[in-house]
Amino acid sequence: MQLEIDGEYLGLGFSACHFIPRHDKCSRLHGHSYVVRLKLEGEIGENGMLMDFVVLKKELRQMIALLDHTTLLPSDSEDVLIELTDTSVEAVACGKRYVFPAEDVVILDLPNTTAEEMSKLMVHKMINDVAFPENVRSVSIGLDEERGQTAWYTVELR
Repeated sequence: MQLEIDGEYLGLGFSACHFIPRHDKCSRLHGHSYVVRLKLEGEIGENGMLMDFVVLKKELRQMIALLDHTTLLPSDSEDVLIELTDTSVEAVACGKRYVFPAEDVVILDLPNTTAEEMSKLMVHKMINDVAFPENVRSVSIGLDEERGQTAWYTVELR
């Protein structure tokens, strides 16, 4: 049995900007209107459901709210040096220097802010924050950078 939440249809998305150091085109600061998708696999539980959609959508909305209309920076990058002050965030990468208001930045515990790395981070956050019933075998999150380009990450729970 598979359960799917289609973020495009449900409005589960966020807008954010980022850059990918050492990439020809994407090393420039640019933005995306991301869409979040979720899939669960498992068996129907005692209550006749794989899992309650309400719980899953609530968690996805909380994650999205933290990222929406921000600049995303990776904290574990060998290419991005981040300096924080009370009011600003400075990022230096491959000879470029960016300074952002601190309130406009989310620093993610990632080596890079690619859709692949962000979908992985989101799956692990979902697993840490949601009590999945025993009948759920796997959790997958897909992150669209644009229509037709989705990075999926799956964790097998059982």
